[in-house]
Amino acid sequence: MEAKTGMIVRSAAGRDKGKFMVIVSIEGDFAYIADGRERKLDKPKKKRLKHIRVTNTVVDADCMATDKGLRKLLRGYAEQSIS
Repeated sequence: MEAKTGMIVRSAAGRDKGKFMVIVSIEGDFAYIADGRERKLDKPKKKRLKHIRVTNTVVDADCMATDKGLRKLLRGYAEQSIS
């Protein structure tokens, strides 16, 4: 599956391995991802596309408007995926 802006992804490598994040933008072989806590929307993490695993879930722009909304969304998604 191809990565798109707004998709929820799971980090596959690095110190943030296993954490869910959302793609803020894509440039070439890199994706800029944020989780609203350690990586805020105004300063997303630059990560290679091969180091993330995409899910089938795409977030609408309203949830990505604030860091708080992003944290709430990802918390609910992580709880749902564990169950």
